[in-house]
Formats: sequence, structure tokens, C-alpha cells
Amino acid sequence: MAFFKDVSGKNSSDLVAAVDLGSNSFRMLVAQVVNSPSGMQIRPIDTLRETVRLAGGLTDNKLLGNDAYQRGLTAIRRFGERIQGFDPARVRAVATNTLRVAKNASNFIRDAEEALGFPIEIIAGVEEARLIYIGAAHEVPAVQGNRLVVDIGGGSTELIIGKGYEPKLMESLYIGCVSHSLQFFPKGNIDAHAFKEAEFAARREIQVIAGAYLNSGWKQVIGSSGTARALAEIIAENNFNGLSDGLTMGRVNGSSGLITRDGLRAMKKELLKHEHVNQVELLGLKDDRRAVWPGGLAIMIAVFDELGIESMEVTDAALRIGVLYDLLGRSQHDDMRFVTVEQFMQRYTVDREQAKRVGNKAAEFLAQLPKPDIENRADNIALLQWAANLHEIGLSISHNGYHKHSAYIAGNADMPGFSKNDQARLAALLIGHAGKLGKLANNTGFYDWRMLFCLRLAQVLCRGRSDANLPKVKVSEFNGAYLVSLSKEWVKAHPLTEFSLQKEAAEWERIGRPYSLSLK
Repeated sequence: MAFFKDVSGKNSSDLVAAVDLGSNSFRMLVAQVVNSPSGMQIRPIDTLRETVRLAGGLTDNKLLGNDAYQRGLTAIRRFGERIQGFDPARVRAVATNTLRVAKNASNFIRDAEEALGFPIEIIAGVEEARLIYIGAAHEVPAVQGNRLVVDIGGGSTELIIGKGYEPKLMESLYIGCVSHSLQFFPKGNIDAHAFKEAEFAARREIQVIAGAYLNSGWKQVIGSSGTARALAEIIAENNFNGLSDGLTMGRVNGSSGLITRDGLRAMKKELLKHEHVNQVELLGLKDDRRAVWPGGLAIMIAVFDELGIESMEVTDAALRIGVLYDLLGRSQHDDMRFVTVEQFMQRYTVDREQAKRVGNKAAEFLAQLPKPDIENRADNIALLQWAANLHEIGLSISHNGYHKHSAYIAGNADMPGFSKNDQARLAALLIGHAGKLGKLANNTGFYDWRMLFCLRLAQVLCRGRSDANLPKVKVSEFNGAYLVSLSKEWVKAHPLTEFSLQKEAAEWERIGRPYSLSLK
């Protein structure tokens, strides 16, 4: 499928867009995708950025306060106007740390999706790290060997070691420039003791992963996104690196700046001359960064100290670029989610023949059912087959209640390529593919009943774990009622399956969903 073409015009059919709902800023990138003999390239043509400070709006009990809530929605409405009319397949919106932890995140996402006009995914920290690395790797000069990418966001810090375009080690730490500034520099107040505590707190988080990262090693260090770029600009504008005039702006090897250990120390020394962040007068220190600058600086110094870094190149590329390249990969059948499912099947020694058997039957049944206008049938078939591939991973823990273990793994494991919503839908299908349905009937957020019907029916019919003697089955649905039609002679010859189908019908009836068997 190649809906991205070599573009020369600038209408919406030629464009893709990524929306990043970060803890400090909301950003949007609109780009053209250019095909070349060497592959696809993203050509940015428009960017929007709004400083929302979502992390600063979290209350003590992890609720997103009304002011931050409304600031976020106002920004998203403006984004929505810019990408109005875009094909949904060409837009991907992701939300990060603050919306991972906010207890009322689901309410905000609901309102934000209405304002934007497109779905929004809350992505896990490790998935955020993967996408950041992909974005950085596509925009910085190639290097032989490993590269380390560091991204200090508003609510979390991602550290990734990879080679080429492939991330190898990925971590997301709960330290960010907004949260750190609020904790250690409340209301912008500065003192040496508070800065020392901020450094130590960040170092404690980094120490947990430092050993594995140092053992892996790297040839290149890249800082991505807003904090790194802001620090690099301040260092360059004030010549804190002590470099010659030719490198005053810190541009090295095509990067967007340079951060050195000496530059960070000089910046810290200047900061600690003052009692409040508003008193600091430095070239390159922008007002929208001033309040969160001390926290970001403390975290970056901790990263340099714990990992023994002397210098870091900085790139403008970040999560948004990675989101777009990942979106392109999905369009080219290079979807990371397929790779992840394959890895899980291998890790949990899945019976591949059975998984394929159940998946094929479930997809066959779904193809017979009506397709509502709002349904993306291709995406749902993919999700259904992933569920079939993973429905027995819980057997590696216990046969009893294995479906519960399968659902727990899918809902809580790091699954590169999957959003939080992807994982939640997958886990719901796994918990519901066997046993009682009451647990899902009481879940008002569950809507994949049609797919669950197909998966459960396939699982019942394939219980014998053999392709031999599988019946021809017709299924239909009308107003939420299911009809399963199959041969009377086949059913008579398979009494266990008949018994299981009768139990299945009774289970659906029990939750108020009519389910009939037609034997002909």
C-alpha cells in the first residue's frame, strides 16, 4: 500500500502530520513525504508550538487542573484547524508522560480528540523512547557503532542506545524539566542547596540504568528536543563552551548545537549568582523556557556526570519526526507492532499453528459481518490476528486462568509500536476470548464486541488444534444479535463442539446479547 506519493503540490492529500502532546509543550509538524530511489524523506513545511505546561497543572492527587486542561484544549483547537481535511491515515497524534499519569487523562483525551478531529494515543515511556530514537537517527549524521540519544522532556527523560535506525536499549525515567523545576525550584527560587538536591535526585534515577548503558558504549551522543536545544543555545550565545568564533553558535557536523561539560558548569555558575530565575540575564534564555530551565539544567548535568559524557551534539529532530517515520513504516508494511508480536510469540513459545488457525478463522468470520462506516476494517483485522497470535501466551505462566495471564502481559508489558489504547484493546480481547463475559459487559469503554465474537467462536471451533474436519460456518449480525449457521450433520458428529457452542450462546444471552445457532 503506497498512499504516500512523490509530491510537488501542497494540498492536504500530499501531506502528513504529527502531533506531540508533551508535558511542557504541545507541538505539531506538517510535512511532505518525498520518494527517492534511496527511500522516503520527510520534508517539514509547517510547525506549530504552544507552551502549555501540562505537567505544571497536575495537582497533588494527580489530577489535571482546570487551567492546564483549558490551555491544552485551546492549543489543540488551533492545531485542529491547521490539519482540517487531512486523511486520518496521514495524521498521528501522541500524548506523553503527564497524560500517562493524570487520573483524568481519559476525559482530557476525549475532549482533545473532539477539538483536534483525530484520534490521540497515549504512548508508554519506552515507546516514546523508541520513537525519539527513530526521529533523531534519521536527522543526524551517520556514525559507525552505537549512538546515545538523550531527550529531557517536561515530565520524563528518555535515554536510548541504538545502532543505525534500530534502538537497542530504551529507558524512560520520571524526571523532567517541568516536574524537577516545580519540585526543587518552586516559584522560580534558586539556591545552591536546592540545585545540589536536584542534581542528586536526577543522578539517583540515572544510576539504575548507568551500568547497562556504559557496558554497551557509544560513539556519538545526541541531545534531542526542547531542553537540549535551549541549553545549547544559551551555551553558544554566551560562549560558555569557550570555543572559537567559528563555532560560537555551536553547530558541529550538521547538528543544531553543542553541549559540553564545561558549558554546563559555566551555566550553573551563572545561575547560582541569583536568587530567582527572573533575575538571570543570559543571551538565548527565552521567557517561555525560563521557569523550567533550572530543572532541565540539573538533569542534564546529572546525565553528563553519571554517564561520563564530555560533549553532546543537539538536533531539532525529536518525537514528532519519529512519529512520522513510524507512520510511514506502517504504510509500507513495516509496522513495528508486527515485529513486537513476533517477538512475544517467540518469547512465550506460542503454538504458531494454533495461533494461525484461530486467527484465520476469526478474520474469516469478521469479513462476513457488516462493516460500519466508522470502522477501519484493515486495522481491526490486524488487531484481531494479533490477539489470536497472543491469546495463549499466558500458558507460559499457568494453564488455569491462562487468558487472565495473557491479558495481563499484553496490558502491562513494554510493546514497541503499540499505543496504550492499542494495548488496552488487545488486553480486553485476550481477557474476553475465554471464560465469562461479565467482566467486559460491565466495562463501558469496551466496544470491540464484534471482534470478540469472532475470536471466541474461532477458539471454540479450533479446540481440537487441527485443520482436519473444521466446519464451514456462516455468521451474521443484526442489531447486536449474532447468528451462527453450520451443518447439522457436522454438529452431530462433534458433540463436544456442539456442547461448547450451546454454552457460548448461553454466555452471550446472559449479558443481554442474543446469540442463536442455526443447524441445517
